[in-house]
Amino acid sequence: MSAFEKPQIIAHIQKGLNYTVFDCKWVPCSAKFVTMGNFARGTGVIQLYEIQHGDLKLLREIEKAKPIKCGTFGATSLQQRYLATGDFAGNLHIWNLEAPEIPVYSVKGHKEIINTIDGVGGLGIGEGAPEIVTGSRDGTVKVWDPRQKDDPVANMEPVQGENKRDCWTVAFGNAYNQEERVVCAGYDNGDIKLFDLRNMSLRWETNIKNGVCSLEFDRKDISMNKLVATSLEGKFHVFDMRTQHPTKGFASVSEKAHKSTVWQVRHLPQNRELFLTAGGAGSLHLWKYPVCTPH
Repeated sequence: MSAFEKPQIIAHIQKGLNYTVFDCKWVPCSAKFVTMGNFARGTGVIQLYEIQHGDLKLLREIEKAKPIKCGTFGATSLQQRYLATGDFAGNLHIWNLEAPEIPVYSVKGHKEIINTIDGVGGLGIGEGAPEIVTGSRDGTVKVWDPRQKDDPVANMEPVQGENKRDCWTVAFGNAYNQEERVVCAGYDNGDIKLFDLRNMSLRWETNIKNGVCSLEFDRKDISMNKLVATSLEGKFHVFDMRTQHPTKGFASVSEKAHKSTVWQVRHLPQNRELFLTAGGAGSLHLWKYPVCTPH
């Protein structure tokens, strides 16, 4: 593919904000999105924007006591479109953005900051019950059913005496029927762990030598196919999750993508062969399977 044939990434709209943004998510089936972060004064903020006539219109700004680190719509219905968030104090909240004064669900999920969150079973994506997974600096990964108060339905934590590693990223996958579901978690020391929620067991683990910043399956609601893991030092890894070798695990390829940390990976919803990586120096790279030169 020549340079002229490659797709161009063009900034459609740009907007400066007066706070630190930690996460942003599209509101399902709309031209709206939410941004989450913290003000310099130490409070949390959620802003709801709509794209109108090629510009951004701020529809709502919600200020909360604690900075908000991450959010997902993955466990909500299309009718409700509730936003689940994790904050710096370890709280998991679910918000109705139409009436955001009091959360519709609230639990002190972790002892420390919730770094990462994902959802499945909502929005018609993934079989089975709606569930939320959170990962924290306290070393634990917890799965929550929003219909069940207070206690997680699963808690993956280090065994007694084992070092607690900072969990930076979590992702649901393999939710292709009512029984099957996995959670993949990435940690600051390069560990990647795949938890089987049906058997409540550790299915696979590996180490990619650098802190794992972002994980995503190419699709949550199919039998595991591909998993992308991004890391510090500009590298990402693509694992083929279809066949597991008894001793070597899953086959993988790695690519040096950016000159700095690769903070995030996202697959294109319309085509799972395409994914985007976001680098710490502000660069975006668009990739196509099989992994080769970025577009």
